[in-house]
Amino acid sequence: MAKHQTHLTTARLRLEREWHIWNLTHQIKANARLKTDSHPVVMFDASTRLSGFSQNAAFALLTTWSLQLAGVPVIHFACRAGMSRCVLGTDPDHPWKAPPCEACTTQAKKLYASAETQWFEYQPNPELASALKGLSFDELSKFEFPFGDRGQSSTVCGQSSIPLGVLALPSLRWALRRHHLSNDKATRFLLREYIQSAYQVVVDFAALLTEVDPRAVVLFNGLQFPEAAARWVARQFGVPAITHEVGFQSFSVFFTHGEATAYPIEIPEEFELSPGQFGRVEAQYQRRLQGDFTMAGITFWPQMNELDEDFLQFSGRFQQIVPVFTNVIFDTSQVHANTIFPQMFAWLDLVLEIMRAHPETLFVIRAHPDEMRAGKQSRESVRQWVADNGVEQLPNVKFVPSDAPLSSYELIRRSKFVMVYNSSIGLEATLLGAPVLCGGKARYTRYPTVFLPSNSEDYRSMAEQFLAAENIEIPAKFTRNAWRFMYYQFYRAALPLDRYLEAHPTPGYVQLKRFGWRDLLPENSPTLNVIVEGILNGEQFLMPEESGK
Repeated sequence: MAKHQTHLTTARLRLEREWHIWNLTHQIKANARLKTDSHPVVMFDASTRLSGFSQNAAFALLTTWSLQLAGVPVIHFACRAGMSRCVLGTDPDHPWKAPPCEACTTQAKKLYASAETQWFEYQPNPELASALKGLSFDELSKFEFPFGDRGQSSTVCGQSSIPLGVLALPSLRWALRRHHLSNDKATRFLLREYIQSAYQVVVDFAALLTEVDPRAVVLFNGLQFPEAAARWVARQFGVPAITHEVGFQSFSVFFTHGEATAYPIEIPEEFELSPGQFGRVEAQYQRRLQGDFTMAGITFWPQMNELDEDFLQFSGRFQQIVPVFTNVIFDTSQVHANTIFPQMFAWLDLVLEIMRAHPETLFVIRAHPDEMRAGKQSRESVRQWVADNGVEQLPNVKFVPSDAPLSSYELIRRSKFVMVYNSSIGLEATLLGAPVLCGGKARYTRYPTVFLPSNSEDYRSMAEQFLAAENIEIPAKFTRNAWRFMYYQFYRAALPLDRYLEAHPTPGYVQLKRFGWRDLLPENSPTLNVIVEGILNGEQFLMPEESGK
């Protein structure tokens, strides 16, 4: 009986949420005073959801509604079985399985009902399929194809070919949860399908831009291949392409005129924190030190344990401690991080050589907490790298798996210096007073906040210097810039939408709070005003200081 009542309650809540979206959609259609002489904004976020409602899907929907209420026509470029294989519809264990197009299209019709929708559908191109036939994985990953189908010109603003392999490769790594990809039948199949699907997006998106001449295009992150293909087209047409990702506060969004997955944040050189601003960001930082934070709706540390007596006794055998913080190899940030090393495991291979050469030092390898998240487990993990390389057999190395609640911050406090690839904990370690040696480009490394060598040999040399040094001097500008960056990251560039969103029972998903259509007017929301002004007028996507959010 209790199970039956729970089922009924869940069904009722789902119907209430669907009615709320339906009601808002119709109120917005009724109250939007669209300017007929205004160029439209095109929205495209095919990689944010299937039948669920993710944060980025919600961000796109709220943005659409606010633009419409500001009088701006919106056109959704939407997938109606428009790709033979898509990113979220890929099953790594069954790559030949078709994506759930019917459920996805049904959800899209509900979410996009307030605005005009331009649907695209997949139509195989025999010439493209023939060109792909028999190619190896390496050849597919670099594949280019002329643009000139369905009456289109043979060039797009001077570009005679589309870098389809380059556009598709990051999505394949993300979908298969690994960086190193095999030249096997299944992997080649998926890459061919992604390439052909990306071509479909290019052709239909180019046709749409030619027809409607939009003032801007708004895309989810710009890295997954459907949005990457659309962004490529927009750039060839000279149309502003704005991308978005999850921000660094709960239910917040990051918008940029650049690449959202790199999180470019512009901080004026003359900006200094006021006492009130410092108190605000310092309080936020203290909460993080206790594990009190979420990212993309996920709470990584429901509990955080201090270093136990066994660890303290073991570490006492060594002269010094050096924590090594890793990343998830398929994370979208890795495309930007791989500058000093070709990828994270190449960095770890060098770190392993350093570990073997320094038995007097305890190295603690800390796997990223997202590495083994249920439903998103990495298939090329640090855990496996440790096992394959016999790392735990080294007497001076301790491996901490991703699900262990050991406090990374306590580890940093006891460290000689810290090694990171591009993890956000590098920024936090600087604020704890630890020297940080960074192996990859991070969003915070555009400002002097950590030690960032120029190449792998410099990295090795700097690591050796740090290990031998009695003291490592941290430049004062590192700490200054770290606080400045953290403040901007949390309170200026993270655009809060918690007024409209709350957590869904399914982790990582959201649902709409109760609010009326007037709450979506830009003049009634500082956040939506920033978003609308940024899209329409090219303004920076930064919250004003006086907003209090």
